[in-house]
Amino acid sequence: MTPESPDPRDIPILTEAIEREKEQTVTLNIKDAASALISETIELADSLLHTAVKDIEGTLFERVLDKLRAELPELVNRVLAEQANKRAGSDAAEV
Repeated sequence: MTPESPDPRDIPILTEAIEREKEQTVTLNIKDAASALISETIELADSLLHTAVKDIEGTLFERVLDKLRAELPELVNRVLAEQANKRAGSDAAEV
């Protein structure tokens, strides 16, 4: 069995290749493409910002809670001492 020699008429010519490319070429509507890009970009930005806000909220919450834990004992002691001094002063004034 010998391989058949290709028929020169079966070889595509340049114009046929160009025609095939034209058929496969996708036309791009600039306004639709721009609209889709803008929409997708806004959706991504929205998602990223929501994530960032949640991270920031969590960080701020932890900072405030840590500060409260650190300062609350001193605040309670100071207010109790002030109240005790006021009470002691008013008891001395009553005598």
